[in-house]
Amino acid sequence: MAIKSETELYAPLKKYFEGQGYQVKGEVRSCDLVGVRETGEPPLIVEMKKSFNLPLLLQGVERLKLSPVVYLAVERCREKKGSASQRWGELTDLCRRLGLGLVTVVFYKTKAPLVEVLAEPEEPASPARRRSGRRQERLLYEFRERSGDYNTGGSTRVKLVTAYREKALRVAAALEAAEREAALTAAAAGEAAAAEQGGGRNPASATRRARAAAPAAVPAGTPGTGAGRAGAMAKPAPEGVTPAELRRRSGVPAAAAILQANYYGWFSRVARGRYCLTAAGRAALLEYAAVSVSQSLADRERGGEG
Repeated sequence: MAIKSETELYAPLKKYFEGQGYQVKGEVRSCDLVGVRETGEPPLIVEMKKSFNLPLLLQGVERLKLSPVVYLAVERCREKKGSASQRWGELTDLCRRLGLGLVTVVFYKTKAPLVEVLAEPEEPASPARRRSGRRQERLLYEFRERSGDYNTGGSTRVKLVTAYREKALRVAAALEAAEREAALTAAAAGEAAAAEQGGGRNPASATRRARAAAPAAVPAGTPGTGAGRAGAMAKPAPEGVTPAELRRRSGVPAAAAILQANYYGWFSRVARGRYCLTAAGRAALLEYAAVSVSQSLADRERGGEG
């Protein structure tokens, strides 16, 4: 059966190479599929197309500048139509001469796809090609900085979850949480002040609720925090959250740079060194909720291990 998009190749290829001991992620620095082993081997790179063609071949040769382990992956249709893509013997020999691997995927209606490796990547007999260590390091950095595999290899014209976007989402989530805590604190403090002015029996109970809601967000001098009536006359807490606080909450060392660059328009600078979340930022947290939740769970696991 003929596939409609090359993205359909990603799931069976991911499963196959994970079975070979690789950790796999899709769409890493323009590579359809990237796999990394803990043994320190060169990264695995797979470029996918619905059928074997010249652009795929040229793409594979270009990827050899990053790693010697490069595969070309295409669908293998069971129907024999005499097309060039069915000349597997010749195509396999061509890939071997270029030092590329070749893998095919056969899809069935009632059973799992079959992944078959026709050629393994091997260094050709010609002089060794030059590889860019800097580009490979960038590839590996992007791979490692992502907390999970949120992209489907072969995707086009879609927003990719890059390592930078992940970090920006973590900062946005931390900012939203800080704003929510500050709002709860302000509401509880206002309730405590109203109870004190109205002669309530136990205004301290509202204070305890304020502290329980967000102890870190309660500013000094907030009514009901022990400053008494003098505290009621104190200036209100400044709007927004500082980069240092967001760096602490999110665990992102570059939080300040992300806030200042504001690449996605998620943050608004409301005062010197203080930021609020924009409507676009709140929408992004909903759009990428799976990424945010996954990252929070990963952070909790790391905190538990420590």
